[in-house]
Order: sequence, then C-alpha cells, then structure tokens
Amino acid sequence: MESEMKDMNSKPAHSTTALADGSTTDDSPLLKAESTENIEELEKKFAAFVRRDVYGTMGRGELPFTEKVLLGIALVTLVPIRVILAMSVLILYYLICRICTLFSVPNRDKEQEDYAHMGGWRRSAIVWSGRFLSRVILFVLGFYWIKETYRISDTQDESSSSSQSGVNNEVEEPERPGAIISNHVSYLDILYHMSSSFPSFVAKRSVAKLPLVGIISKCLGCVYVQRESKSSDFKGVSDVVTKRVQEAHQDKSAPMMMLFPEGTTTNGDFLLPFKTGAFLAGVPVLPVILRYPYQRFSPAWDSISGVRHVLFLLCQFVNHIEVTRLPVYYPSQQEKDDPKFYAENVRRMMASKGNLIMSDIGLAEKRIYHAALNGLFSPS
Repeated sequence: MESEMKDMNSKPAHSTTALADGSTTDDSPLLKAESTENIEELEKKFAAFVRRDVYGTMGRGELPFTEKVLLGIALVTLVPIRVILAMSVLILYYLICRICTLFSVPNRDKEQEDYAHMGGWRRSAIVWSGRFLSRVILFVLGFYWIKETYRISDTQDESSSSSQSGVNNEVEEPERPGAIISNHVSYLDILYHMSSSFPSFVAKRSVAKLPLVGIISKCLGCVYVQRESKSSDFKGVSDVVTKRVQEAHQDKSAPMMMLFPEGTTTNGDFLLPFKTGAFLAGVPVLPVILRYPYQRFSPAWDSISGVRHVLFLLCQFVNHIEVTRLPVYYPSQQEKDDPKFYAENVRRMMASKGNLIMSDIGLAEKRIYHAALNGLFSPS
C-alpha cells in the first residue's frame, strides 16, 4: 500500500496527507532505492508487508498459464458486471443519503461537518440502508460468506458459572465501548465495518467534496483532516476524535469511532505497534480482528498498487473474510493514565487471541521496502 501514516499527535516534519483510518500520509516521494539486497533478504527484513499469493511481489510475478486463462475470462465477463453493480449500489445509497439530508442542517464542530448526529427516521434510514448496501457491495465483490467468531471474556464465563451454581450476583450493566479497534489489512476493512456497525472514520478533508462519496462520508460522521496541516491542526483533530470517542462511550445513540491504530496495512499475519490516538480518552474499546483467507489472490493491500489490486480483486470469483470479535476491553486506572501502556496491552491481547505475529517495524520501514521494490522492479 502506498499510503504512509503518522500519529495524529506527532509533529509532522514535512507535507502530510490525512487518511481514512485516522492517520496521515507523507506526500514526499519514495526515496530512490540504493540497496543491493535481493528479494529474499528484503522479505526477511520486512515480513509484515510481503505478498505470498500466486501474483507474487507487488502483484508482478510470473503467472501460471491456468491463472492467465482465468484472468482473461474474468476480465471480459465478471469485471464489467461487478463494476456496474457496485456503481449502481453506490449511486442508490448516495440518493438515499441525499434525500434523508434534505432541509437538514449538518452538525458543525471545529471545521468538521457531519449528519451523524441527526435523529429520527432519517438517521435510521441512513444507518440501516448503509449497513445493508455495504454488505451488498461486499457480496458483489465476491465476499459471499463472512465467518464471524465471537469470543467470550473470562468474566462472562465466571458469571455464567455462578448463575449455574445458584449464586445470585448483581451484574452491573456493561459500559459501552467508545471506539472499535481493528487490525488493518485492506481498504475492504472499511466496507466490512460499515456493514457491521456503521461507525465513523477519519478521512482527508478532500473526501467531503468528492462526488457521491462526499455526502456519504458526512452521513457516516467522518472526522476530516486537512491535507497539509500544521502540528496545531493535528492536535485539534486529535481532540475531536477523543471527544467523539468519549461521546460514543456515554451516549448510546452516538456513532462509535472506527480506528486502525497500526496506521498502515500489513499482509494480515502481523500486528504493528499501535498509535495512541484511539486510547487517549481512556474509555473501553472493542477489538476486532480481520483475516482474508485466500488461495490465489490475497485481498491484503500491502505492497501492490491500488489499480492492480482492484483489478485482480474483481477478477477473483470468490473472496473470503474471517472476523474475530473480541470482548470489550475495559482499561485499568493505570491504562487510563498511560495511553501508551493501554495501547500496548490491547495490541498484545489482539495478537494472542488472533494468532498474529507482533512486529516492531512500522511505516518508515514500509517506505524503505516499497522504495527497494520499486528500484528492483523498475525497467533497467
């Protein structure tokens, strides 16, 4: 994935771009690759970003003859159908959002604008049609079945055992999480979370002005980040996100924030260090782990261009998502006082429950890997 992200609270050294997961992108071009390392050495060093599907590194590997035949068939049959259906669903949802927001004034807060705080039938129509149509788009893209596993916490097990033993314990109503925390594998993650819980995301300010998508992002309640912002602007966005997380925790009618604390995508087998933005509010979070099992093409967006990724995804007849929804994580007082400690504990728990490998590399290393790959694969 070509996006490169930073913590919202960090001071940018140069031009940055905000992304939909609450992080930012460095707009400076990739450095010229000067490394003499071969592919095998690079893959050992940057394992979290390595593609291991039939299409190979950067999706540019030599394909078997049967794969070429399947691609050819899909290009002339499956791809046009999927593009037309997906665009039709997108236009339909745009019209629903446009109708529901007619004569309504958007909520404005610190240069933010959204319709997520709108109530009544309008909000219900936006949410339920959004969830349903997001699932329809996933179906159109070949995700016909989504396997979801719900993990039960140890406290719930103890409570259940006490009830069966005849012990009458008063159980307090559980606190509502303020944010959904997910590992980041692909742009498809957003579609899944929209279909599941319809949360708010963080997006570039330019997204609000895009045709069709702009009004949809406002209905989602996206928090917008300026494309090129000073550190004070990033702090302002961080404050807005923290406020939204606290609001969702306290108000059941408020949309939850969806945040990807890794700040970039991996190949799905690893978990990178977490940024602290999602944990500053010190409220419970809901961890969710996504996996995309595959046989031919991996839906992970790691070291492949966007156009190539979309094309190969559309050509794959069947795609899969496996979701593990973990119990709500309630922070201790120490975790509330120390967001870094809180973030690391949630990360370790997700890695353990999801059988993910913890990696200490991050966005900077991903840039180096991409630069090296571009150097190795560029025409001589």
